[in-house]
Amino acid sequence: MKATMDTKLRDVLGGKTAAALGDYLELFTVGDLLHYYPFRYAERGDRADLNALEIGEHATILARVRSVTTRPMRNRRGTILDVLVSDEDGNTLSLTFFNQPWQARQLKSGRWGLFAGKVTEFRGKRQLNSPEFRMLADAESEDEAADLIEEFAGALIPVYRAAGKVPTWTIAKCVAITLDRLAEPPDPLPGRLRDEQSLMDLGAALRAIHRPESTGHLHAARKRLKWQEAFYLQTTLVQRKRAAADTPGTPRPGRDDGLLSAFDAALPFTLTAGQSSVGAELAADLAAPHPMHRLLQGDVGSGKTMVSLRAMLQVVDSGGQAVLLAPTEVLAAQHHRTMIEQLGELARGGELGAPEHATRVALVTGSLPAAAKRAALASLADGSAGIVIGTHALLYDGVDFADLGLVVIDEQHRFGVEQRDALRAKAERPPHVLVMTATPIPRTVAMTVYGDLETSRLTELPQGRTPITTHVVPGGDERWIARAWQRAREEVAAGHQVYVVCPRIGDEDGADGGAEDRRPPLAVADVTPGLTNGPLSGLSVAPLHGRMSADDKDATMRAFAAGATDVLVATTVIEVGVNVPNATMMVILDADRFGVSQLHQLRGRVGRGSAPGLCLLVSESGPGSPAAERLAAVASTTDGFALAELDLEQRREGDVLGAAQSGARSHVRLLSLLRDADLIGEARAEAGALIAADPGLDRHPLLAEAVASLVSDERAEYLEKS
Repeated sequence: MKATMDTKLRDVLGGKTAAALGDYLELFTVGDLLHYYPFRYAERGDRADLNALEIGEHATILARVRSVTTRPMRNRRGTILDVLVSDEDGNTLSLTFFNQPWQARQLKSGRWGLFAGKVTEFRGKRQLNSPEFRMLADAESEDEAADLIEEFAGALIPVYRAAGKVPTWTIAKCVAITLDRLAEPPDPLPGRLRDEQSLMDLGAALRAIHRPESTGHLHAARKRLKWQEAFYLQTTLVQRKRAAADTPGTPRPGRDDGLLSAFDAALPFTLTAGQSSVGAELAADLAAPHPMHRLLQGDVGSGKTMVSLRAMLQVVDSGGQAVLLAPTEVLAAQHHRTMIEQLGELARGGELGAPEHATRVALVTGSLPAAAKRAALASLADGSAGIVIGTHALLYDGVDFADLGLVVIDEQHRFGVEQRDALRAKAERPPHVLVMTATPIPRTVAMTVYGDLETSRLTELPQGRTPITTHVVPGGDERWIARAWQRAREEVAAGHQVYVVCPRIGDEDGADGGAEDRRPPLAVADVTPGLTNGPLSGLSVAPLHGRMSADDKDATMRAFAAGATDVLVATTVIEVGVNVPNATMMVILDADRFGVSQLHQLRGRVGRGSAPGLCLLVSESGPGSPAAERLAAVASTTDGFALAELDLEQRREGDVLGAAQSGARSHVRLLSLLRDADLIGEARAEAGALIAADPGLDRHPLLAEAVASLVSDERAEYLEKS
């Protein structure tokens, strides 16, 4: 009986094998397995006789094991497995396996096998280091052995990511069995699209990606399957965007003589052109009868908070409430203080002598004292607090709003799907939603991950901001380190303040740095006393990290903001939103342990006042290493969008797309947000045209089914609720 894409693997492969694929790789159906593509292809070339091997070539040899010996390494712990093999003419070759003693169980003297790897030379003799191999005794017949030889020595051999007790050989065999049983699958991509883009049919593409006859054959299969991934995603996002535009909401048009106009009149500075332009976009969205779904991205210090506050005031002027969800208590408390300072008298709603249009700004965090929390929650419920700032504590039952009109999510990538959705559910009608990020998002990521949102971008810095100078400091050179701390003292002597950032808090389990020869990452708990008793002695030095109580964190941050602390030694708890204009210098220790975007976010904490900012990236990475090149790139530019592209180059697609598209059953496997920008753009245009002509996909039932499958997958909820 032929198998379909929905056939359970147990019906094709048997219960034991299917259970292993399900347990270790989350593969349960024929479709799951056939969309588990090889992650690379080994190019073997023809089988070679041992005398003809050339140094540097990738070769596959058919040889018999002559001897197997195990010996300890000389200079470090571990073992070396030496295997001598020979061909039919008696020519010999050495195989070397490092720290793989278990291989000796298969490599028995007298057995024939296929061995593939790169030919190297050691002490004048050719050898293969840790080659891939299969012993021909694995074949159950002479015909199967011949097939195995032919398969292993072919031009393109698919290699699958193994897991647990499912090695790549087993996956390849399962795929072969499944393809032999597969009925020709129906193709969800419209025929017109396949013809215009010269795309393979689905069945042919699946066979070609697992059994490519040539590199051209493989390229055609990958093109087809990439198009499928891009088109399914874009169709889903275009549908959602259209549905959101048709969802009824509550218009929040504001008024001419209200809180917002009073606030604007009192501003001591002029908004940037970008802030004015984006503000007009938000104002129009809020006044519409459908909920706003907008992404506001802007580089560090571009003034997103000011833009969001003005939108919140418009909603308050319309009789509604606005809430800002922040990822940390430190940031929530700072937003609360900042907005009260910016609003001044306009934040004294309900107090004697307050202006007519004043409102209240409430703070809700998990660590609020009981009495303060009760008062804050009461102001939310009765509507007297027009603006609410909070953390995850806002999401719990018992937190109710009188009329929630706008949800602003700060650094939205810090929140999960359920958390964002729980806050929106507290409104009687779908509220307007603004998600903000200071992490610059490359165009293709915005088009794919945030494709159902309208996008606004702030690109210019507000007046008065100064450029940040960044230098890489060699951590292994004591002279450079001494100069860095001397430079910190100079900043403090000039009346400024300094951040010192460490990768970890200290005393964590397993903080061994990963490799045996690499020291543990520097920690706040160790660096703080080291500086206090060493190069920064006499200065006021304080630690700040996530393990401190909320009260202690708030007190520490307040003291630093007030200038009572000279140097703040912190983890990445200060990465987002912390605003102390008098802080002019940052020293990031073990900077190579941070990502590109994270480094850019961190250094954005300095240079926020009138004095120039300085950031020192301290690293022991060797010259020319990938880490050193990454740090040099960060030091070379303050263009966050350029750095975002660099970051994208260095990260796996699953990391970029988030948990929604990670895991074995991901719908995005081949598509590269960096390399396939043009393809994604074309797929977006095609999806838009298709949905415009057939909104419900009534004329494309197979595509509708494929998109519905994507939507029903719990991972795809990320796309809907981001």
